[in-house]
Amino acid sequence: MKLYEGTVGQTYIVRSVVVDDTITRRLEALGVNELTPVTILNKKGSGSVILKVRGTRLAVGRRISEGIQIEETDQNRKER
Repeated sequence: MKLYEGTVGQTYIVRSVVVDDTITRRLEALGVNELTPVTILNKKGSGSVILKVRGTRLAVGRRISEGIQIEETDQNRKER
């Protein structure tokens, strides 16, 4: 699923980041890499997402959040 499709308060694992190369490099520098856990803190109807990664809060717009593929963690699956 895409980052903006996640549930607020849940933690997910980043599967891939597919955006422009310059944005990809910047996200990697901020810690958004494959297999990195991210927690969705807030979402807006426009697709903007505020997430927590490695202790830092980041806000990304819809174009970027569409390019970040995530999957549920084992903990999320157990809670259901």
